[in-house]
Amino acid sequence: MKREGEVRIPSGCAIAAVIDRNGTPMPGSLIAGAMRPMHERSNGLGGGFAGYGIYPEYRDFYALHFFFTDRASRKDCEVYLKERFEIVKSEIIPTKKIPQVTDEPVIWRYFVDPLKSVLAAEQVDEREFVVRTVMRINTENRGGYVFSSGKNMGAFKAVGYPEDIAEFYRLDEYAGYAWTAHGRYPTNTPGWWGGAHPFTLLDWSVVHNGEISSYDANRRWIEMFGYKCTLQTDTEVITYIMDYLLRRQGLTLEEAASVVAAPFWSSIEAEKDPEAAAKRKYLRTVFPSLLVTGPFSIVLGFDGGLMALNDRLKLRSIVVGERGSRVYIASEEAAIRAMEPEAEHIRYPAGGEPVIVRLKGGLG
Repeated sequence: MKREGEVRIPSGCAIAAVIDRNGTPMPGSLIAGAMRPMHERSNGLGGGFAGYGIYPEYRDFYALHFFFTDRASRKDCEVYLKERFEIVKSEIIPTKKIPQVTDEPVIWRYFVDPLKSVLAAEQVDEREFVVRTVMRINTENRGGYVFSSGKNMGAFKAVGYPEDIAEFYRLDEYAGYAWTAHGRYPTNTPGWWGGAHPFTLLDWSVVHNGEISSYDANRRWIEMFGYKCTLQTDTEVITYIMDYLLRRQGLTLEEAASVVAAPFWSSIEAEKDPEAAAKRKYLRTVFPSLLVTGPFSIVLGFDGGLMALNDRLKLRSIVVGERGSRVYIASEEAAIRAMEPEAEHIRYPAGGEPVIVRLKGGLG
């Protein structure tokens, strides 16, 4: 019989994040260090990072990060990109050969600007234009996947443990005002490069611990609006839900959280503030298929901030701490202490309670 501590819990996964509210850049090695105490929460089948503010010299251009199956696929995709964008810079993403990370695809990045003539022809704004381009590339089997597409931010992910992935991508050479991280323990979906977290679209990025039992309902709804779930994991749909609610529908972060982790009807009925009760009832009624059920904790990264959220029953852990201008978020307090041993104001948010941190602002 195995004793306590000898049995792996297959619902682990590790998430962590940090933001400096003053916008002061922090090296990628800081967030990489947070993942080491949570090594046992993943199994080496996926991990990654997202950094914000890491491309200041190209801040006005979309940074498209690609996985290509081979060089021919890259050339084919590049022809398509040139039809839609001005390519300001094109280069291989620097990596370091290490024995722990193998079978890497061709990993490339482009800094691009949408062509005004094509924007006018399609009659959409540039953010919608980029989303449509990403969906087309990722569904047309061109031999390439766009796994990051925001401005002044980028995702770095692979198959492996997060500490090794940080070394592979030379994360210590980047600096950003916010970072998120993930160590994966896949249960129902394959471990492969595209399926590693974070999942991104534009400047949104999501790292997730848990399992989405509502995935089919969520996916069917969101795919009615042009999104395509192609990356073989349930977490991808959360990123598209957030883009739909925040960018397309114009909801606030608090309202989006109230859709994804909607309060129970009994809680709404018990709400003493009539206006708040009416809003929550409206959101539950209008977006019923975007309620994410099952155990989860997520960190959403966006341009200028982070939001941490867990399911309404708090079936997955999330811890928040602070020190000076920095806010730390992780699955375990040990990860926060690895980043800042003197972290204070440690708190454990309630189920469905969003914790929102913005530059030059406080906790939400």
